[in-house]
Amino acid sequence: MTHDAGDALRQARAALEAAGSPSAARDASALLNKVQADASPWTPLSEAQMAQLQHDIQRRARREPISHIIGRRAFWMHDFEVSSDVLDPRPETETLVDLARQIDAGTILDLGTGSGCILLSLLHEMPRAVGVGADVSQRALDVARRNAHVVGVADRVQWHVSDWYDAITGRFDLIVSNPPYIARDEMSALAPELAFEPRIALTDDADGLSAYRRIAQRAGDYLTPGGTLMVEIGPTQATAVMKFFEDCGLSDIAVHSDLDQRDLVVSGVFLP
Repeated sequence: MTHDAGDALRQARAALEAAGSPSAARDASALLNKVQADASPWTPLSEAQMAQLQHDIQRRARREPISHIIGRRAFWMHDFEVSSDVLDPRPETETLVDLARQIDAGTILDLGTGSGCILLSLLHEMPRAVGVGADVSQRALDVARRNAHVVGVADRVQWHVSDWYDAITGRFDLIVSNPPYIARDEMSALAPELAFEPRIALTDDADGLSAYRRIAQRAGDYLTPGGTLMVEIGPTQATAVMKFFEDCGLSDIAVHSDLDQRDLVVSGVFLP
C-alpha cells in the first residue's frame, strides 16, 4: 500500500500546527523530503516511509529541533551535520564568519568549536589558512571532524579536547568563539527546542559572562602581534565584554551589529 505525498504533507502540517510548532509548514516539508530521500517530489510514500514520517512528526511535535531530526543545518556555504551533541548553528552567527573572513589570518583558533561551523566556514573562505578547533566535548569534536570532510578542509584543521585554552599551544592570527552567553536565570524563558541542545553550549550557569572573562584573560598568550580576538555576544553584553577586552590589554576594540542592528560581535586586536 502506498500513500499520497500531498495528503501526507497536509496531515503532517496539521499535526504540527496542533502541537504548536512555530514553523509547521516548513517543518512538514522538511520531514517529507527526509523520508522521500532521492525520490522525485510527490512520489507516493511506502508503508515504511509513512511510518518514518509519523515518527519524525512525533519528535518535532515534542519540539525537538528540525535540524536534529533531519541531521543537518544549512550554514554559510554548506550543510553541516548537527546533533544533540552540538549547538545548532544560527543564521546570525554568519555575521561573525563574514567579519572574521575579512581578516588576513594564516592561523585560526576556534574556542568551543561545537559543530565546527565557524572555523570550517572560515577555512573554506581562506584557502591558505590552517586552523585549530577546541571543545571540552569529544562528542562535539567527532561531529566537527566529520563536517571538516564535508567542507573539504580536513587536511588544514586539527582538533583538541580542551577547556578553552588549557590544551592549546602556539599563537594564532585570529581567535574566534561563540561561547555560552545565556545567564542561568534566563534559561527558563528560552524556546522549548533549546532543551534538546547541550546545556554547556548555551549557559555558564552563572551570569552569562564567565566564558568571556576566561577567553579575554589569556588571549594575549595565544595571539600573534596584531592578531584579532572576535567573539559572538548576547545583545545586552557589549559593554561588559568590551571592558574585559580593555582590561586584558586589547586595542582597537569594536562592537559589530547584525542585520537587525543588534550588537552581535565584539573584536579586539593584540598589540603588545
